[in-house]
Amino acid sequence: MLNSAMLQKKFAVLLCAVVSLATMNSQAQKLKVKYLSQPLISSIYTADPSAHVFNGKIYIYPSHDINAGIPENDNGDHFAMRDYHILSIDRVGGPVTDHGIGLDIKNIPWAGRQLWAPDAACKNGTYYLYFPVKDKNDIFRIGVATSKNPAGPFKAQPKPIAGSFSIDPAVFTDTDGSTYMYFGGIWGGQLQRWATGKYDANGSKTDLMHDDEPALSCKVAKLKGNMLEFDGKVKDVIVVDQAGKPLLTKDHNRRFFEGSWMHKYKGKYYFTYSTGDTHLLAYAIGNNPWGPFVYKGVFMNPVQGWTTHHSIIEFKGKWYIFYHDTQLSGKTYLRNVKVTELQHNADDSIKLINTYTELK
Repeated sequence: MLNSAMLQKKFAVLLCAVVSLATMNSQAQKLKVKYLSQPLISSIYTADPSAHVFNGKIYIYPSHDINAGIPENDNGDHFAMRDYHILSIDRVGGPVTDHGIGLDIKNIPWAGRQLWAPDAACKNGTYYLYFPVKDKNDIFRIGVATSKNPAGPFKAQPKPIAGSFSIDPAVFTDTDGSTYMYFGGIWGGQLQRWATGKYDANGSKTDLMHDDEPALSCKVAKLKGNMLEFDGKVKDVIVVDQAGKPLLTKDHNRRFFEGSWMHKYKGKYYFTYSTGDTHLLAYAIGNNPWGPFVYKGVFMNPVQGWTTHHSIIEFKGKWYIFYHDTQLSGKTYLRNVKVTELQHNADDSIKLINTYTELK
């Protein structure tokens, strides 16, 4: 048992820690920040921007952040989005059009809560909006909604995509017309609860908890021609180091966490993703859309705010990255989407991006 002196000592240590934290927060608030770019829209909070070029215009499919009044936690319950607003721009740096609500959770028959980061695709004049949302059993599945207009409104299919799970769908159509979906996220994204192929409600809240074993992988599945179903089995997206060995669970600066994307440059496939709790955007390069992908490095340092989520497009001869930070609110769950140029170096690496600098 602890005696009075020991209790007083522990209390003093705790008090010092609290005072130190308060001082750090106070100092952080006094810092002036210079941002690389400005929010695309300020009338609503937006995050996780998936950008695509349709009909010569850039359409952006972001999450719609709201203040749901839910305490923050590592499971992400405070990210309680309920609808999607679709944005568009005719040129980077030009005015942004908010096309209003493209899909509402109340119009998804099987949905329960938390309408997280979406993506979109187009085929034969039909536009497809892919979205993760928890079903009525609180399990993340991926659904799809369709429209004849890239700005929506979209009508959801009556059921989620068979065999889908977790979060962050990213849909890539290759030059041969084949389409693939990359998806998954650990922690609140529940990927770690599917380790056996079946959902384990009592599984880990973070990862597989085996630091010296290969990290959990993003998932990839080919889509059928109807864009509504998986064509074959879901496979692992393997990221390896320069020696060809899979990245390990403990390698938080390099391993996959969430927010994957795929783009093709000079015949190579660039698999990009967020490292999550270390707040980096990393990339790995492969020779085909299935992988394996060889880890190459970090191409975006942490943004202001906890989360990092992006998309990459080519538009009028230049490459751009869409991302988010917390410039408008200063709160991790009320974010704003941004865009800046992305540059491939002469050796096909990606130039490192710093989204802000602190000015004392």
